Amino acid sequence: MSSTQRTKAGLRGRMGASLSAHWRTMLGFAILLLLWEVLVRALGIKLYILPPPSTVIVTLWTKRATLGTAAWYTAQPMLIGYGCAVLVGVALALSFALSRLIESIVYPQIVFLQIIPKIAIAPLFMIWFGYGLTSKVLIVFLLSFFPVVVSAVQAFRSMDPDIRDLARITGASPLRMFFRVQVPHALPTMFTGFKVAAALASTAAVVAEFVSSDRGLGYLLVDYTNRFDTPGVFAAILLLSVMGLTLYAVVEAIERISIPWHVSQRIDAGMATAT
Repeated sequence: MSSTQRTKAGLRGRMGASLSAHWRTMLGFAILLLLWEVLVRALGIKLYILPPPSTVIVTLWTKRATLGTAAWYTAQPMLIGYGCAVLVGVALALSFALSRLIESIVYPQIVFLQIIPKIAIAPLFMIWFGYGLTSKVLIVFLLSFFPVVVSAVQAFRSMDPDIRDLARITGASPLRMFFRVQVPHALPTMFTGFKVAAALASTAAVVAEFVSSDRGLGYLLVDYTNRFDTPGVFAAILLLSVMGLTLYAVVEAIERISIPWHVSQRIDAGMATAT
């Protein structure tokens, strides 16, 4: 078997293992939803307290136009804020790796900003930047930024000195060593921060809409809660969860494509195949 054939066979094996693991996860969720449905109906729980999953799905379908428009409005600050957090966080971490002086001045201020509750800053953003897209993007940026910059700083710091010395001995230029050695070594740790930030981005977008908004899923959550429309609340939460999960899955897919050689990817594939 040629190397190309072995590579294709390996890819097919990893894809099959991944699909098998996903099917098992979906089966677990299906069992949980079935138990939820049966218990709610058997115990006669009122709809405004806890609706069964079937009612939530029906509500999601009947309100699809309203929820879809709100989801699109919420997705904009979510994606823009997350993208800015990744770009700025990695750039700052790189500047810290290149200059200890910059790190000693800027990094403590970043830590201090992270300690401040973001929900307390949100009203200030509304005063300074109004109730439009900018203030919401900034809130998403603040909540998503810290995991990115911390993981990236740790990634650039954790390079083995022996590897760095070996690259220098072989005559690699600083630029070549950075792109061929330091960046690949840092990517696995950086992606950990990217995924944590992706999970926080949807939460941050809703927090921004809770403070002040007349559109979006956050606004609908408040509106449905005030009207005791619990199925509508669950439908909005479900849609928001799907948005956050989709962003997380995209980042994870990029990770698998970017670092297929890393031990974490090989272990995951091996465990999925074994089980």
